[in-house]
Amino acid sequence: MSLRLFNSLSRSKEAFAPCAPPKVGLYTCGPTVYNYQHVGNYRTYVFEDTLVRALKLLGFSPYRVLNITDVGHLTSQGDEGEDKMEVGAAREGKTAWEIAKFYTDAFLADWKSLGLTDPDVLCRATDHIPEQIALVERLERNGLVYKTTDGLYFDTAKLPDYGKLMSKEHLEGLRSGARIEENPEKRRPADFALWKFSPRGSRRQMEWDSPWGKGFPGWHIECSAMAMKYLGETFDIHCGGVDHIPIHHTNEIAQAEGATGSPFVKVWMHAEFLLMNNAKMAKSSGGFVTLSDLVEKGFSPLDYKYHCFTAHYRKQLDFTWESLESSRTARRRLAESARSLAAVPARAGSGEYSARLRDALSDDLNAPAALSVVWDALRSELPDGAKRSFLEEAERVFALGLLSAEDVAGPPAAVAALAAARAKARAAKDFAESDRLRKEIEALGWLVKDGKDGAKVVKR
Repeated sequence: MSLRLFNSLSRSKEAFAPCAPPKVGLYTCGPTVYNYQHVGNYRTYVFEDTLVRALKLLGFSPYRVLNITDVGHLTSQGDEGEDKMEVGAAREGKTAWEIAKFYTDAFLADWKSLGLTDPDVLCRATDHIPEQIALVERLERNGLVYKTTDGLYFDTAKLPDYGKLMSKEHLEGLRSGARIEENPEKRRPADFALWKFSPRGSRRQMEWDSPWGKGFPGWHIECSAMAMKYLGETFDIHCGGVDHIPIHHTNEIAQAEGATGSPFVKVWMHAEFLLMNNAKMAKSSGGFVTLSDLVEKGFSPLDYKYHCFTAHYRKQLDFTWESLESSRTARRRLAESARSLAAVPARAGSGEYSARLRDALSDDLNAPAALSVVWDALRSELPDGAKRSFLEEAERVFALGLLSAEDVAGPPAAVAALAAARAKARAAKDFAESDRLRKEIEALGWLVKDGKDGAKVVKR
């Protein structure tokens, strides 16, 4: 089966044909680093990582660019309010630069804990101010920019197909101004800021000189400028969350195509929301869940990653502690099956399951179907060597830690010592001490399973 991907631009599933096969240019919108990322954000990053891994498995050579938004993202959906970096700085009594570094480092630590593939390019908006200014100048030469007292704006009326990525409902809402805060100097609600002027007497920490005066870039311009710098004026795939469709990605297209006159991106892919209590998880609500929250409750980030694979990326996914517990149990069972194959040499013979895995991934990255193939293979009559070989192939996509050295080798020395002490306590019928030691073992990320042949320590 040839790879077919759902393109948000055409609203249909299409056969994927990159510009210069087997190379695939891929841009993925990264975090705004003014706070911790929550698990709703990470659903999108897990989807994008699976895309990268699946492309490699299917014979492509993806080149991924991931951005860090460390300036320009304002607190409103439009062009009003404060810069989120400045808000974060005021909240924590730090500089905006310190906030950016702290939360970038936290994001990258979470990224590693989820076993996500490092991007080929990690680019920060503040490192690419000249490129953003140059793109605004290019738009200005093309007659697509007008000036107000607070900045430079893109004139959407001069781009005939503006809003082509949006649904009719989104476009009608934008035209009526329903989603954009009112600015009396804007010619129409859909127009958006390219460069904002620093207010007189402001104490902004992030501002730069430009041909139009001191200020800072709009949120949307950074992605267009950096994507074209690293991937060219037309590239293959651009990803993000569905919340980026009506404004951020729509405006990226307008800027890029307004400047170049060429198609910006061939395929747009978007991950659906993670829901908690029937609502989108969002930092603005103050009730978001981080990966650290999961770990504090005894879960591994990889349990959450498994949970992401239980629904197609274009379907909304519910998050509850009960559903996460189910995903932890399922991942643990897979890990135990993997450990039972640890000493078995891998050998050929899993062709049927390998073909089914690739077919599922080729069908718009159907991770739930691909994961079910893994379970079918492990329950099958395949020889153990063939199961081992197939599991190695599947892990190239899922990266759930099933074949990690830690899982295969057993618990580290500190955990093994606690388990031995617990066994002695149980033998002496000191059950209070036994329970205390069990909790210590669990705090280190391991579980004790008591059985008729004694206790077994397994990774969470």
